[in-house]
Amino acid sequence: MTIDLARINADLGRNAQGLVDWAIGLGQPAIVTTNFRPFEAVILHLVTRARPDVPVVWMDNGYNTEATYRFADEVTKLLKLNLKIYVPRRTRAHREAVDGPTPAIDDPRHAAFTEEVKLEPFARALRETAPRVWFTALRASDTAVRAQMEPVSLNPDGLIKVAPLLHWSSKDLHDYGKAHGLPNNFDYVDPTKAEDNRECGLHLAH
Repeated sequence: MTIDLARINADLGRNAQGLVDWAIGLGQPAIVTTNFRPFEAVILHLVTRARPDVPVVWMDNGYNTEATYRFADEVTKLLKLNLKIYVPRRTRAHREAVDGPTPAIDDPRHAAFTEEVKLEPFARALRETAPRVWFTALRASDTAVRAQMEPVSLNPDGLIKVAPLLHWSSKDLHDYGKAHGLPNNFDYVDPTKAEDNRECGLHLAH
């Protein structure tokens, strides 16, 4: 399949629903990844409007807040998500009993921690769901890496990565959520990032 990335990004890059409809219209296996962070219901609403049964992949690292777990259940029920949960091969209790608490960001063990709780489950998810299209809620304002991205890009492995919300502001997300009666969650922590504007790893390797 040949895709004119420059044309698609120019024509649809700032049209979130149009971009989702185009990508679903390719007729390829697709997934949408989520971490149930703030405003995450927006990407899930956009994609499931176009394809209700799209697999929703959540790498549950075991370190989420209680509010995040409640939010995940609420959104899953509201949007009738086809949720696929991927967890680390060790539970949090097992990991902490052997290795202790979450290593600090400047601890040499932090890379192994991120690999265990996020990257390995994601690699497993990709193997099992075998998508050709990957929807992600990343935004240009999140990190310096993401500020350089285009709404549609091609991974080295040929996976079509679609970020319909890349150019949206927090106000855009808030207004969309309000217009569609979507819940939100601000009590969210990612133990692999430590800082809000730090890249999590998924979008560096892919």
